[in-house]
Amino acid sequence: MTRGRAKLVVEVRSSVRRGVPGTVRIGRWVREAVGAKGNGAELAVRIVGVAEGRRLNLLWRGRDYPTNVLSFPAPADAADGKARRSLGDIVVCAPVVVREAKQQHKRVDDHWAHLLVHGALHLLGHDHERESDATRMERRERLILARFGIADPYRISSAVSERAAVSERR
Repeated sequence: MTRGRAKLVVEVRSSVRRGVPGTVRIGRWVREAVGAKGNGAELAVRIVGVAEGRRLNLLWRGRDYPTNVLSFPAPADAADGKARRSLGDIVVCAPVVVREAKQQHKRVDDHWAHLLVHGALHLLGHDHERESDATRMERRERLILARFGIADPYRISSAVSERAAVSERR
């Protein structure tokens, strides 16, 4: 941290207990993703169950299923009258994260780290709507996760690839 600059404040709220990493790790992952852009700012991480994850995904994206992570960037004027500017909120559906990690043969904590980094990058304006943007965002995610010793989250294990191929043949 640079002397004289306040680091990013990460507020974590959870309605779920199982399969959720500690707040210190969550804060580390998010701070690493945000970097210096988080100095003097705050963001909230909300961890929810399936029902709320589904409701929020339907409300904001029109998709009637729970998704792993949603990001809600703060409006540009969100800092008006506040000591800190808000970057926004990241909502993570814990049961979906755990299920996906198992299906993809990943360590649960590694998948949590990936999705929190992914969500934080969305708060900074990154997206993956176009292929070139997706490539850039994924490259950034890989670099950040590598700092924690986490393997490329987009590399599918051979066991997962084999199962997918078998499923497609059916």
